[in-house]
Amino acid sequence: MSSAPLHNSTTTGTHTIQSLPKSHVFTSKLPADPRFPTPESSAAAPRASLGPRQVKEAVFTYVAPTPPGNTPQILAVSPLALKTLNLSSSVADDSTFLSLVSGAPTGFESTHYPWAQCYGGWQFGQWAGQLGDGRAISLFEAIPRQEERPEERYEIQLKGSGMTPYSRFADGKAVLRSSIREFVVSEYLHAIGIPTTRALALTLRTGETAVRERVEPTAVVTRFAESWIRIGTFDLLRFRGDRERLRALTDYVLEEVLKLPRAVEVNGGEGKEEENRYWRMYKEIVRRNAETVAKWQVYGFMNGVLNTDNTSVLGLSLDFGPFAFMDNFDPSYTPNHDDHLLRYSYKNQPTIIWWNLVRLGEDLAELFASENPDDPEFMANGFSDAPESKIQALITKAEALIQQAGDLYKSAFLEEYQKVFRRRLGLKDGKEDDMDKFFPDLLTILESGSLDFHHFFRTLATTPLFSTSISALTAALLGPDSVPKEVANQLKSWLSTQYLPRLRESQYPSASSDDSITPEQEVALSDELKKWNPKFVPRSWVLDEVIKKCEKAEKDGEWEAGKRVLEEVMRMVERPGEENWDGIDEARAERWCGIVPKEGRAAQCSCSS
Repeated sequence: MSSAPLHNSTTTGTHTIQSLPKSHVFTSKLPADPRFPTPESSAAAPRASLGPRQVKEAVFTYVAPTPPGNTPQILAVSPLALKTLNLSSSVADDSTFLSLVSGAPTGFESTHYPWAQCYGGWQFGQWAGQLGDGRAISLFEAIPRQEERPEERYEIQLKGSGMTPYSRFADGKAVLRSSIREFVVSEYLHAIGIPTTRALALTLRTGETAVRERVEPTAVVTRFAESWIRIGTFDLLRFRGDRERLRALTDYVLEEVLKLPRAVEVNGGEGKEEENRYWRMYKEIVRRNAETVAKWQVYGFMNGVLNTDNTSVLGLSLDFGPFAFMDNFDPSYTPNHDDHLLRYSYKNQPTIIWWNLVRLGEDLAELFASENPDDPEFMANGFSDAPESKIQALITKAEALIQQAGDLYKSAFLEEYQKVFRRRLGLKDGKEDDMDKFFPDLLTILESGSLDFHHFFRTLATTPLFSTSISALTAALLGPDSVPKEVANQLKSWLSTQYLPRLRESQYPSASSDDSITPEQEVALSDELKKWNPKFVPRSWVLDEVIKKCEKAEKDGEWEAGKRVLEEVMRMVERPGEENWDGIDEARAERWCGIVPKEGRAAQCSCSS
């Protein structure tokens, strides 16, 4: 997936929830929980019999959400999501929409009965066994543009709508605090061009609470994605030795999620042969994840919990817990206060995503190392009856292929990283030493001076770079905090000897070194840089302020006050590259976009939500 410039406008569609075309391909093509194999059997069962429990030989269980006990309140609807789903802007006024987003969907169950997915995962490097959708329930697949793009499907899901067979010891609820964070960041990442799961609506379950670090109000996030399948979905089936369902899942992902052709010829001419489709699928998953984590790095985003159950086969940013955007640049920073070994810190994200992809390679190795994965005997027994020598040869082949995928991961990461980093700096071409010197020199300066990561790039976008003195530009980029003189001198040197000459050559290749850059050219350059360098970033301190305002509104019963603050922040999310936003208090917007207060920097939070 390529980067996209920051969104500047949205238009909504024409569908209502009722008219939105729907499907249930996932449940029709993958194995259901054998204990409740049909919607009817699940609907008729006593709720307690559904679980929590261990679910074997299945990829999902039919399970309905728990309806709210009181009248719910829709706190926010994303304009960007309405556009993607081709839904009318008036949809939030529809009682059917309120029922759906609060956890009491009506009118769909006869053909599209809800379900929760079964998966496992490696958490902090340790096998955690069965996990699954403990508080997320999918309703149906939306096909927003069925006539033009029938293959485009989004699985609509409720997070926080009640217990499932996979809830383990939890309550199936999501608190308002974490729901606000996920709602905002999902749409923000989309707005700046980073692949992500999405959020349609945020709904307060009035009068309902959950106990986390304290007693907290609960909410439901209506979210959607092309697929919610993650590496952990494969991990659990392999761990259990469930070859039959692992093959079914793999074929489903190949054909219905990644939409790859089953047969592709390689080595054309006389010696043409078909490439192993599972190897092709693995490479595609590797590439997508490499490109996504590269974008995270360039934009200073950290997921905080990159377990295999939080790693998407589509390379989507997935399951937002203790995430954060970088404040003052520190490669060792992790937003997860339980991550004492810094496993999921900023600098380790590329390595950890590859670690997770190696686990997927182990899950799929039997399939992509086989010369004939469709042989009936292999499909039934794998290599269990093969001679030891053949098994060792296949292990060696699989290891070599995973190593080859590692080379692909590295090259895809570096290509995307450099492409997006150059865009943020206004550079139209690359140089051989970009990864060895140019980028590292800048990042070293940012780290040495503990400079505000996003302020630095936005200042580049809003300052006339060629008509401002080096000293003034340096001072603007350093920000209000005092930094060692040595760091200031290093930044001056980088600007004058590396960046500005390179930028001039890239932007104005026909101009000589003596030619002046006109004011019109400066404005055009600034406008281009603003496309890739947002003014608004939903940093942790901003989200904390929004959460406190919403929690106070909930406590006081002042729903409109909570809705107003969410509307304001979502306007900024919708158009993060703008200089100002209509209908938003200018002083507050400037404060939210300014330097992070010292007491709010490098905040950490837990996975509790």
